[in-house]
Amino acid sequence: MREHRRGMLALLERRFGAAVGSLRRVVDGAAPGDRADLLLRAAAAALLMGDLVGARGAATAALVAARTQGEAAALGPALEYLAYTELRAGRHGLARTHAEEGLRAALRAGQRNTAAHHHAAQALAASIDGDADAVARHVRHAQEISLRHGLAQAATLAEWALARADLGDGRPAEAADRLGPLVRPGPRRGHFAVWMLAVPCYVEAAARAGQGGSAGPVVEEFAEWARFGADPQAPAQLLRCRALLAPPDRADGLYEDALALHETAGGDFERARTELLYGQWLRRRRRLREARDHPGAALVGFERCGARAWAEQTRAELRANGTSAGGARAGDLSALTPQQLRIVRHVAAGATNREIAQALTVSTRTVDYHLRKVFAALGVRSRVELARLVEQTEKTPAHP
Repeated sequence: MREHRRGMLALLERRFGAAVGSLRRVVDGAAPGDRADLLLRAAAAALLMGDLVGARGAATAALVAARTQGEAAALGPALEYLAYTELRAGRHGLARTHAEEGLRAALRAGQRNTAAHHHAAQALAASIDGDADAVARHVRHAQEISLRHGLAQAATLAEWALARADLGDGRPAEAADRLGPLVRPGPRRGHFAVWMLAVPCYVEAAARAGQGGSAGPVVEEFAEWARFGADPQAPAQLLRCRALLAPPDRADGLYEDALALHETAGGDFERARTELLYGQWLRRRRRLREARDHPGAALVGFERCGARAWAEQTRAELRANGTSAGGARAGDLSALTPQQLRIVRHVAAGATNREIAQALTVSTRTVDYHLRKVFAALGVRSRVELARLVEQTEKTPAHP
């Protein structure tokens, strides 16, 4: 408890280095079989540090403890931390499943505050799915409870969900208006554990709405957060934010560096957002040939994580670039590089990414990177579709 308080105080005072030491001791001090309340505190500390593996492990152990030790009051909070962990990891469907179960548990236990958080988590997941009705419904419930009980964190998450829905539907000015008061310094700034997570959405919204000048100071604060290491996506998001606000001679390199960092961080949704924004930037500069690959890769990422509204935006970008959203016609493998063709043939033979990496003496991340490019170029969504396309190509006689 003492270390948890020290870590939280250090975070509030922006002493991020000191916060890490205390919060890490909270996480490391918990173990499966401990009391549920200790495990919940460890899950919260891990989430604050961006340690998603630790958060998932502690929250799962808390869930087990709640069920086996008869601590029903811990069920809702354990599922809440699991939902937030999966949201941070980009697994929005799983986050929604945890939040739905957690909401039922919280209502049974009369835990209104926890119920507000589960409504907020479901609103965030629905904002990625493009389910506007679900976003509005869960935001309304979260805000009603938050206003009665003074829950700044749940209220901030709910407002962020509305802004993400605005962004997904192509309404950047509305998103910027929602998020500006939450992320900029002032009395309306959102909860400290949330507002930094919302900064990349605000910067994108402000830049797309022609209000980028107001986002500069917030980006510099976000840079401190990225250095803290509280979110594995933050370094790549920071470079994307800088690219959105940078002059043309710098933006190109910043987008490329952001994509390189996404390779390390993982996460389909955030990488796809960077791919789409970079493709749009290239098209506006009439660099059409370079622009084509990026929206295609973005579409694969958005479809993989169920971000339907963003996928529709990406299809519109592909049409604006003169490219079919369906990709290349079946059997047309000529646009692939030699390395991509080698990987494709291994996939068609049933090899896993690890087996392909060993055969070609590259990393599994390199294989995954090339496969995303291949999926985007050929308009396929799975290894099965890719293998079928290769098989059809082999059977198609060559024309003289």
